[in-house]
Amino acid sequence: MATLLLPTGRTLPLEIAESAGARRRGLLGRDGVTGALLLTPASSVHTVRMRFAVDVAYLDRRLRVLSVRTMRPWRIGRPRLRARHVLEAEAGAMDRWGVRRGVRVEVRSGGLDGPGSLEDSGGK
Repeated sequence: MATLLLPTGRTLPLEIAESAGARRRGLLGRDGVTGALLLTPASSVHTVRMRFAVDVAYLDRRLRVLSVRTMRPWRIGRPRLRARHVLEAEAGAMDRWGVRRGVRVEVRSGGLDGPGSLEDSGGK
């Protein structure tokens, strides 16, 4: 488990899905998520067989938000140019957290050395 540092200074629990299997599984089979899930590397997501709507933030290699959208279940998102990571949370969370286009988030702990360590490891 890692920590997501938001632009507001607030921290949240963060799961990181780095393996192909973990990225494929994502939030499938769950009824919700505490905090957020980071899929890395990733440039698109789908919500086929999901039980709830999610907010999706597409991040570049420096963890800057390229775009945010809400996806209802049974949707397929288009790949985003320049996206290297995808952050998922329950619908409405990104707005409450201040996560919007242009802001930068940080990932801490959970085997990572600190802010920016995802960009320094070539997207892992």
